[in-house]
Amino acid sequence: MLVVEGLAAGYGRVQVLHSVSLHVRRGEIVTLNGPNGAGKTTLLNAIMGVVTPRNGRIRLRDRDLAGLGPERMVHLGVGYVPERRQIFASMTVLDNLWLGAYHRSGRQEKRTILQDMEQVFSVFPILRERERQVAGTLSGGQQQMLALGRALMAKPDILLMDEPSLGLAPLVVAEIMRVIADLRRNGMTILLVEQNAKAALAIADRGYVMEGGRIALEGRGKELLADERVQRAYLGGRTVRDEGARP
Repeated sequence: MLVVEGLAAGYGRVQVLHSVSLHVRRGEIVTLNGPNGAGKTTLLNAIMGVVTPRNGRIRLRDRDLAGLGPERMVHLGVGYVPERRQIFASMTVLDNLWLGAYHRSGRQEKRTILQDMEQVFSVFPILRERERQVAGTLSGGQQQMLALGRALMAKPDILLMDEPSLGLAPLVVAEIMRVIADLRRNGMTILLVEQNAKAALAIADRGYVMEGGRIALEGRGKELLADERVQRAYLGGRTVRDEGARP
């Protein structure tokens, strides 16, 4: 579905990504973990066309994406849930969802858009209850649900998500991860940037770990979850071997 090859990108004179390569197969959840400043968000921005790559290739279904901007990426079937949600805070929940489908707003599409909105409401019933509420007055968890629902309204084939658990309570994080896993079971392809490595790798098919703008590790989700280097660096706890060494 998505292939990144030898990607270099940055801002001004600062190069953030150094020859990054990864791939996402159709129907997978692939996670991208790593510390702050590792280049995870820059990588998503480069895929979406927000940042122009300096070198390398990005291909979606064997189509070269060089030079395409965010609007064109949405038309090609790439959805994006940005870090810190970036909803339209002064607009209602309903208006935010309609804006997610802006590129499908012809008369013939209206009926389908309404059906898709019903699907979003079935995934997040609280959004139906709050559909007339100004989005900026929602809780953090509800705003994250709205950001995800807005992205789904674009009917993407692949969904890029940037730190969906950021700043949320553990119970809300568990619910968001459950929804992400359900989307994959229903056929969605997902590239998930997430600093909560334990939660992300638990639902992932495969994962990559970034350090200093490069891919440092890659493997299946459960393999990375059990990797001592990942446990020490990102899970904040003792490894299984450490536990066994306790007196």
